[in-house]
Amino acid sequence: MKSERRPIVKSGMALSLVCLILGTPSLSLGWGAGGHMMVAQIAFRRLNPKAKAKANELLALAIKPAAVTAKSKDFVNAAHWPDDLREFPEFDSFKPFHFIDNAFATDGTALPAGVPEPENIVKALEDNVNILKTSRDKHAQAQALRFIIHFVGDIHQPLHCAARVDAAHPDGDRGGNLVAIKVPGANGKLKDTNLHSYWDGGIGSFPPTGAHFRPPALRTIPAAAARARRGNPASDPALNLTEPFNFSSWADESFALAREVAYDGITDGARPSLAYRRQALTVARKRVAWGGYRLAALLNAIWPD
Repeated sequence: MKSERRPIVKSGMALSLVCLILGTPSLSLGWGAGGHMMVAQIAFRRLNPKAKAKANELLALAIKPAAVTAKSKDFVNAAHWPDDLREFPEFDSFKPFHFIDNAFATDGTALPAGVPEPENIVKALEDNVNILKTSRDKHAQAQALRFIIHFVGDIHQPLHCAARVDAAHPDGDRGGNLVAIKVPGANGKLKDTNLHSYWDGGIGSFPPTGAHFRPPALRTIPAAAARARRGNPASDPALNLTEPFNFSSWADESFALAREVAYDGITDGARPSLAYRRQALTVARKRVAWGGYRLAALLNAIWPD
């Protein structure tokens, strides 16, 4: 689905430790609901008993907006809760915290000043982890947990950690949102979309979001998560699961993959090649798997058994 994003030259506002209403509106969705649910599915099955119990306890709490929260009280559906807030203007200030604009230029165009902004997904993860660790307010913890589940997914989406700068986009391309591409549609004909949305949907392979942003059925997630885990074991030493709070390194990984894979060989307005699609799908599944493993390690470290 289409993701909008503010120009990267604008400055953000501070993220409150109690997640109050703060800044200027923007929208940046990471993965689709299906991808986020896959990350959560992978993580939940790896939680230790204490972490699983604490997560279930917090997710059962009624937090605002009640109508949205009531639809996502389980761990897997809680993963798309922050994106479900798009209809509520009072939550607009949270939208910048879904990404970090690490800018790079491809044609010598000067990078815009002030990027990445100090208030970004890395800072949001740090602050919400601090709430989960130290707050005595269960409702603040419940909200922080929902953001953590979601943001760990977002930070593993390569185009949530990069913005390409060139003569056509001197302020950045908003993580590929301004890069038009063509992909197969439901009727077999090519349809227009953008590069960011293509990656949000797992290169067309993740359980799709329905009309009006309806998340995919829960029953579709385990098989999709299993496909992401296949060939991407948690034993991979590059995961560094002993460092579950190293959010900057996760963003750096995504930035490198954006430059080396997500943008590589893309022609504006054209359909990505078969070779591109194969490599991108491999990377998208791996990032979902790694996001799930790291989310579990993070929560197990906060709530050791």
